[in-house]
Amino acid sequence: MNLKFAASDVRVLADEDAFSGHYRLRRVTLEHRRFDGAWSGPMSRELFERGDAVGVLLWDPSSDELVMLEQFRVGAVRGDDSPWMLELVAGVVEAGESDEEVAHRETAEESGLSLTALEPIITFFPSPGACSEQVRLFVGRVDSTEAGGVHGCDLEGEDILVHRLARTEVMAMLDANRINNGHTLIALQWLRIHGDALRERWT
Repeated sequence: MNLKFAASDVRVLADEDAFSGHYRLRRVTLEHRRFDGAWSGPMSRELFERGDAVGVLLWDPSSDELVMLEQFRVGAVRGDDSPWMLELVAGVVEAGESDEEVAHRETAEESGLSLTALEPIITFFPSPGACSEQVRLFVGRVDSTEAGGVHGCDLEGEDILVHRLARTEVMAMLDANRINNGHTLIALQWLRIHGDALRERWT
């Protein structure tokens, strides 16, 4: 099926900065086409701008091990739950960078490993009701025997512990609701469906 509307069915009436710091917050006034054919009235929405991102699930198909990152996330500080998460490699796309360049740069910075192959997974919007960020996910082939230690970019305050885990163990954690961030959930579910076929190609 095709979606009913396109970009031309939105009119931006005003667009201004509400805040600009490490991230940017825009206040956008717009109207859009309704399903009955009429135009909505003007509406004002705050839109969080943090740039687009690339995520890479690191996998060694020879050993069938995943290289996962454990790091602190300020948005997860709530109640008694631990704000440290088990994640894939991820980073913001800088001006002039290709997704592949981001994938290689962030893999080296956050895990200390090098990618020997890269396969696209999916492109998605993690929270389009309030944030303009688009995420492009990949699975990357690595040598897991070299994985371990603490990595990250000091200038960004990163403190990342690298784990080497069997794919079966990570999938069991996924089923037990112990993986709780969207990028990683999507990538792992993709690997569950397509991993065996990809492993045949990569090995």
